[in-house]
Amino acid sequence: MPSPIARPAESAAAASFAALLGKLDYLGAADIESIRQAYRFADEAHLGQLRKNGDPYITHPIAVAAQCAEWKLDAQALMAALMHDAIEDCGVTKQELVERFGAPVADIVDGLTKLEKLEFDTREQNQAESFRKMLLAMAKDVRVILIKLADRTHNMRTMGDMPRSKWQRISSETLEIYAPIAHRLGLNFTYRELQDLAFRFLKPWRYEVLSKALNKSRTRRRDLISRVQREVEAAFAREGMQVRIMGREKTLYSVYRKMDSKHLSFSQVTDIYGFRIIVPELTDCYTALGTLHQLYKPLPGKFRDYVAIPKVNGYQSLHTTLIGPFGTNIEFQLRTHAMDVVAESGVAAHWLYKASEPNSDMSQRLGTQWLQSLLDIQQETHDASEFWDHIKIDLFPDAVYVFTPKSKIMALPRGATVMDFAYAIHSDVGNRTVSARINGEERPLRTELSNGDVVEVITDEKAQPNPAWLSFVKTGRARSKIRHHLKTVAQEHSLELGERMLGQALRSEGIAQLPAADGEHAATWDKLLRFTGNRTREELLSDIGMGKRIASMVGKKLAVLLSETGVKPDTVLISTERYATGQEDSLAHGVVTLDGSEGLSVQYASCCKPIPGDRIVGYLGRGEGLVVHAEDCGVARRLRARDAERFLEVEWADEPVRAFDTTVVVTVTNGKGVLARVAAAIASAEGDITHVDMGDEPAQTATDIRFSVAVRDRQHLADVLRSLKRTPSVIKAQRFKPAKT
Repeated sequence: MPSPIARPAESAAAASFAALLGKLDYLGAADIESIRQAYRFADEAHLGQLRKNGDPYITHPIAVAAQCAEWKLDAQALMAALMHDAIEDCGVTKQELVERFGAPVADIVDGLTKLEKLEFDTREQNQAESFRKMLLAMAKDVRVILIKLADRTHNMRTMGDMPRSKWQRISSETLEIYAPIAHRLGLNFTYRELQDLAFRFLKPWRYEVLSKALNKSRTRRRDLISRVQREVEAAFAREGMQVRIMGREKTLYSVYRKMDSKHLSFSQVTDIYGFRIIVPELTDCYTALGTLHQLYKPLPGKFRDYVAIPKVNGYQSLHTTLIGPFGTNIEFQLRTHAMDVVAESGVAAHWLYKASEPNSDMSQRLGTQWLQSLLDIQQETHDASEFWDHIKIDLFPDAVYVFTPKSKIMALPRGATVMDFAYAIHSDVGNRTVSARINGEERPLRTELSNGDVVEVITDEKAQPNPAWLSFVKTGRARSKIRHHLKTVAQEHSLELGERMLGQALRSEGIAQLPAADGEHAATWDKLLRFTGNRTREELLSDIGMGKRIASMVGKKLAVLLSETGVKPDTVLISTERYATGQEDSLAHGVVTLDGSEGLSVQYASCCKPIPGDRIVGYLGRGEGLVVHAEDCGVARRLRARDAERFLEVEWADEPVRAFDTTVVVTVTNGKGVLARVAAAIASAEGDITHVDMGDEPAQTATDIRFSVAVRDRQHLADVLRSLKRTPSVIKAQRFKPAKT
């Protein structure tokens, strides 16, 4: 934020603006005049404001615009860059900018404005909402993020003037968010600079030590670099190839990261120096590669072809590491001039090519897929911290390249699994995936993909996402799609359950059925929603189904509201509902019937694992829906003692639609083939083993084995236990029940 202290320094600002004008030779006179007007407006808006170092605040917007001018952005972008803090810091309205400079410029400035005026629970939520707003503007106009990156770059260059207390937070955010964005958009020069600047202020001591070591190394290796350059130039001269050779050096941050991740000393990092070779045509890249491999021996496994398979941000180049003089490893990058422009400027290269190639699809090709992915995530993720997590995941720059069965190339983050691949194709494909083949072989859905894998997913129309997938998917897109689907399904199930529960609570008050959601009862529902604090009828019913509201309480209020409209309770119905089961207290909800088809709104407790035939109770957990316990479960007893009003009566349906897990403990005499015989005994009784646990202790003469077995009911469980007891080597077989406390 600018300081409010005023101090005249017009000459410094004028000099900065004059330097900016010197970079605008690619624009016409009318555009330059518009930029001049934007400068005057911004200068007046920031009048009297100073930066921490005492310079007029307007020098910051000028520096941001100068960076945008180096990317050859158009006049609208430069005008927005000059005014990018006007709304946030100076009280200027968006409407005022629309009237003075037009809607496009105002939209860009608005996209860049942080949500300072709104109050959020946490700084992270504020940060996430700011990024969400910037993302929406950026999807419409990529210039928003380019200006934001220029703004962040200048702030990092002048970070030394900021209080040290802010270094950690701003530098971490730069390293985690803005540097990866620059990389994903192909702005490699900005990406490297942001990394180095963030490193400098995050770890000042390490930065200084490495900087000195690199300077010494540069002096020591000057002769080596000169020799390699001479030999490479001579080799290309013999071939008659016109090439441009440039030396390149690893950034301090990339050297530090390599030392840190691989536990190396500085002297062990051998690929600090390299060369970039610019060739005339695409095919010359491969010709030049052959020339280099004849000159020096290539290091096995260190060749990368990003020309045939570009990176997701559009980057193209051949990378090869060669063993140079004195056994030194030297990396070479080979690319055309056009590839070099894209490699350094990324999305910004679109403006460089705009004049000569009006139909260029470069901006569409670079980063658009990633932007669309982020848009999908933000539309489905309403929780700020969850959205922020997804964004960080999707900013990982490393990628693996895999193929569909039709040979289409897909780029995914390193560590991505089959499910990430399925969701990258389409959300419907991901939701319905049941199995997969990698290179023709059946593989688990959690399998990590490698470069060159051919992946085929098999789907089923009836399949649905599994919550367990969240434990291994890597991409933000897959994670948000799975969570969105699970939440939607859970909401549908909890709405249905909530409607049943409220209807039963209302019957206990003597009213046969819920009022319809129509015009006649709209006023009653509105009053009830004001009482509960819900926005809609559906939200209220979902909250009841998820345990956030108690059905009996809401039912009592609804009965009162209905009586005000002339609806009279039926005393016979009250007697039937409230007293038939012997529950004289008014908290009874009626009976909820369970058959296993309830979905995510009903959970069967993992502590006691109830099965049909057990006496059961239902606990309306806060925010977790209905949790079903066995009546004699110790956990349920403790909950009832503490929270009796949240319990309701539940019963099994006559014909449950699925099997239920329970735990069986089998004590066996240890020996060869025992496990196979026990498993066969369970299978012969039609039990389905879902998990086996033999513990971590060494096998004893008598050993306990725990099986999770899916059974239809208590009778089926008895059949399984009888089958086990008849099996040789089985000493004892019984159902596991937690201790009653």
